Amino acid sequence: MTETVSVAAGGWRELLGPKHLGASAVLAGGVALYATNEFLTISLMPSAVADIGGQRFYAWVTTVYLVGSVMAATTVHAVLVRLGPRWSYLLCSSMFGAGSLGCALAPSMEVLLAGRTVQGAAGGLLAGLGYAVINTALPSSLWTKASALVSAMWGVGTLVGPAAGGLFAQYGSWRWAFGVLVAMTAAMAVLVPIVLPGRRSRESAAGRMAIPIRSLVLLGAAALVVSVAGIPHDVRATGALVLAGVGLVVVFVFVDRRVRASVLPPSAFGPGPLKWIYLTMGTLMAATMVDMYVPLFGQRLAHLTPVAAGFLGAGLAVGWTIGEISSASLSHPGVIVRAVAVAPVVMAVGLSAGAVVLRDDAIGGWVPLWAVGLIVSGAGIGIAWPHLSAWAMGKVDDPAEGPAAAAAINTVQLISGAFGAALAGVVVNVAGTGNATASRWLFACFAVLAASAALASVRSGRPVDRTGCAVPGAPPDARCGG
Repeated sequence: MTETVSVAAGGWRELLGPKHLGASAVLAGGVALYATNEFLTISLMPSAVADIGGQRFYAWVTTVYLVGSVMAATTVHAVLVRLGPRWSYLLCSSMFGAGSLGCALAPSMEVLLAGRTVQGAAGGLLAGLGYAVINTALPSSLWTKASALVSAMWGVGTLVGPAAGGLFAQYGSWRWAFGVLVAMTAAMAVLVPIVLPGRRSRESAAGRMAIPIRSLVLLGAAALVVSVAGIPHDVRATGALVLAGVGLVVVFVFVDRRVRASVLPPSAFGPGPLKWIYLTMGTLMAATMVDMYVPLFGQRLAHLTPVAAGFLGAGLAVGWTIGEISSASLSHPGVIVRAVAVAPVVMAVGLSAGAVVLRDDAIGGWVPLWAVGLIVSGAGIGIAWPHLSAWAMGKVDDPAEGPAAAAAINTVQLISGAFGAALAGVVVNVAGTGNATASRWLFACFAVLAASAALASVRSGRPVDRTGCAVPGAPPDARCGG
């Protein structure tokens, strides 16, 4: 029999109050650094290439960052168990600062790539810790709102990164942009010893110390393959690389299920809802990658300036932020479950709007309609994300799996984003390059992708008992009990 325990949801005032403000700032700050850096560098690269050369390595600046992030993300739980929250953050902050400093001082593209690799590895850890340490540093009543705050930093990065990068590039100061990242990282590191707990007892860490080497290599290879999928101009080569990436992920799941040092917690392979939670998050995250082509289509179809097209591209991130901040304030369990269940449909409706309104010479009222569709799309994933994150931490067979389940959120997010980006490239290359037909096919295909998460989102809301089985008729916020 399952005993249910209902935990009252905390408020924003409690999360951002004196007691938890420091921890919240560090958790959100790490993700903000990672997200801002990702979009900042894209804006800086033309200026950097003009200064130090290396045009042939242009695409690899993003590739090495992503691969480093994915590989490092698989080690978040092991690092957290070994070092504890405080030293984990100090290590990652030092690495991120060193990588940023290397980029700022880079005399050549080869050195810049080395700095980006270090940045990616450190950023993947920081982004993963942002979720994993919620479970340790904050009470369970604040998990949903903390997840919303951490996730909102991706929206902040999408807005701040391109704008800041454009300003630094415009004034020929691309190196100073990386210098600012060093200063921001140092400021965050000062807070860490004050607000985060140290290592847990040695006994609690026993037996959970190994780095998941096999899983790390497989996911890293998958990320590399799908990242370079966009480089070939041959559609068949691109498709083959994407399929190879899918094959590597399938092998990863097979291996990760059977090894002691794993990335995904054991509950992800049981009968409970955790696998559906990860599947929903991964599918919705992949669908957001339609956003990559919004600036391109904005310039070519709507004849927007680069700046205006860039801000249009931020529409999805704005909707995501609005959706999750609003959704995180929901408190009735039944309403939360229904909101998560309908979220993929909301996202699909927003993406479908893009497929309908986009056309050659899409001027006048078409652009505002497109912008509304992007905001609705973002709101769809935003409605679900904070609750899915909190459920991932709580809907495990063994409460000890909570940190591992939380750490895996970022791994799922990163690898799904890589596949979504590769799929977007395949659709656009097959349908055309930057014309209305390609844009309509892209948005239509990704609307179907988002809608395909509907079944998983419904099953994500099912409660579990101690064995991980769904409990029909139990309250949606049921927790494992005695």
